Amino acid sequence: MERWNLAELTYDDVRSMPPFEVAVIPLGATEPHNLHLPYGTDTIQVEVIGRLACARAAERGARVVLLPALPYGTETNQMRFPLAMNLNPSTVARVLTDLVSSLETHGILKCVLLNGHGGNSLKWYMRESFGKTKVHLFLCDWYNVAKDRFGELFEDAGDHAGELETSMGLAYFPQLVRMERADDGSMAKTRFEAVNRGWVGITRPWHLLTTNSGAGNPHPASAEKGRAVTEIVVDRLASFLTELSESPVDDRFPY
Repeated sequence: MERWNLAELTYDDVRSMPPFEVAVIPLGATEPHNLHLPYGTDTIQVEVIGRLACARAAERGARVVLLPALPYGTETNQMRFPLAMNLNPSTVARVLTDLVSSLETHGILKCVLLNGHGGNSLKWYMRESFGKTKVHLFLCDWYNVAKDRFGELFEDAGDHAGELETSMGLAYFPQLVRMERADDGSMAKTRFEAVNRGWVGITRPWHLLTTNSGAGNPHPASAEKGRAVTEIVVDRLASFLTELSESPVDDRFPY
């Protein structure tokens, strides 16, 4: 039994254990990932990261609990692809507010939003929630945790269903990967240089940006690369969870 995994614990387990200090909420999505990865890729990946990081943190003494993943996210710009399942940002915010309120009721005052979907831009939610709850929120986009190492691990990590995500698939859910179907993940440029250079931002319509929803070439991917990047992410995240668990909530927390 994984004593940090709420979905697998009984009420008897929970009431007989010391109180948890940190809750981790994984956030996924249901959307197409090129022609070779499953719709649940973001959710499967963030669950892998959450499980491994919480297990390692618990081994180091952290009082951490992993909540079940939310398998839906914001898909407003992918809705031209069939069965992309959208929750508007305001809906995601309301769901998180209710979950965070539940944690506060149960006395867990530290919560990590472990995000696995690029469409879930949640910094605005952190700001809106500040001061409205006793729970201290921390946001982690797992795919950014090892970004400083991407140059040595990947030819090009890619944006969506590229080398990074495909490597994760080959490492942790290879039975669901269909590499023979993958397209090259090329992306179209807009007609505006300022947008192409990143000086100006837009919400990208993915049916125009991509050919089959993939952004980034998946073909150089390998299971070895997936395991290597996961090890970096898990070790860094587990260290943070351990520190967070051990840190008392006082008037200057988190400083």
